[in-house]
Amino acid sequence: MSEASAAGAGRRRYLSVRGGEFAFAVLGLPLGVLGGVYAVAVLYAGVLLSLTVLGLPFVVVALAGARGLGALHRRLVGRLLGERVAPAPALPRPHGVLARGKVGLTDPVAWRSLLYLLLRLPLGALGFAVAVLLPLGCGWVIGFPLWVRLLEPGPRAVGWLDLASVPVGLAVLAALPAALRAVSRASRGLARLLLGPAKSQQRVRELENARAALLAENTEGLRRLERDLHDGTQAQLVALAITLSLADDALDAAPGPGPDLERLRALVGRARGQTDDTIAGLRRLTRGIHPVALDGGLGEALPSLTATSPVPVTIQLDLRERPGEAIERAVYFCAAELLTNVAKHSGARSAELTATAARGRVRLTVRDDGRGGASLGAGTGLAGLAARLAAVDGVLRVDSPPGGPTVVTAELPSRL
Repeated sequence: MSEASAAGAGRRRYLSVRGGEFAFAVLGLPLGVLGGVYAVAVLYAGVLLSLTVLGLPFVVVALAGARGLGALHRRLVGRLLGERVAPAPALPRPHGVLARGKVGLTDPVAWRSLLYLLLRLPLGALGFAVAVLLPLGCGWVIGFPLWVRLLEPGPRAVGWLDLASVPVGLAVLAALPAALRAVSRASRGLARLLLGPAKSQQRVRELENARAALLAENTEGLRRLERDLHDGTQAQLVALAITLSLADDALDAAPGPGPDLERLRALVGRARGQTDDTIAGLRRLTRGIHPVALDGGLGEALPSLTATSPVPVTIQLDLRERPGEAIERAVYFCAAELLTNVAKHSGARSAELTATAARGRVRLTVRDDGRGGASLGAGTGLAGLAARLAAVDGVLRVDSPPGGPTVVTAELPSRL
């Protein structure tokens, strides 16, 4: 993409976001009024009916409606404000009316949606005022000298209101875009806080996704190991057995006083080469399971890893405590993957690796002076690495503006 087309796309995205913020602010008042009235009516009627048989069924149905309105607002926030809020998990449907009623009454998503509808009313009124009422008011203030003279015919002296109205109106009008952005940020924050899944639910979902990714990776690793053993090491051992069998046949079938030494030397040399290849293959396979360099900890493994990088790497270590074995393995493979990406994709001339381990946290940072432009969504490499770190409760952050530099940081706990 050329610079002109990229700039045009950026302007279109900017205008789209600004237009979405304006539309959301305009719709905020009617939607806020409807949602606020619904929330107040639910709470009021629920209190009044709490002493009757209809109280609990009414609250269950009303909370289901609040959940639906929350989903509607979440879609509007995503469409107009560009804020993607993770959808809440579906409500369980156990057997029995009483069990379903209990689930509906204790649904945290519904109660948080009800709170969102209450808080959305004042925020919607504020957004409508900023988007509609204040611009109209600024137009009236700017034209104040003209309106006064049109409404009051006859000579009128120029007063301080006439002089101050125009600059005050222009100043307020210039501040309206910033005020609209501030209200939009507040709307995004409120949606993230109350319309998404609860922290406990989000944590469960993250752990489930991480577990699924780890199981898939382990399954693929076992299949790859099985293929390598079957197609590589096993084939090499079969070839070695055949070579030794030929040597044995040469000894048995040797005419005269002794065997053919030249042929035996060739067969023994071939067997030695096949043995070396098999040993090298086994070392390569076992290195993928558990790197031997980690026997001495990250303090020995990371320098040996950077020494093999085709891009010069400066290393800084501050390892005050030794992490657990699973964490060390994750950090090692993360560093290997990041250095491989630097060598293959970044076009960098130098890189820097920093690793710290203190106070129960491990942080790995890889920085390069390459072309930049890396992101978690650009390919499967970094996304897969982030999923692998999530399996051990770690996070991956990428800061890679176009033109560089690229800084990738992995942070993990020292112990699981």
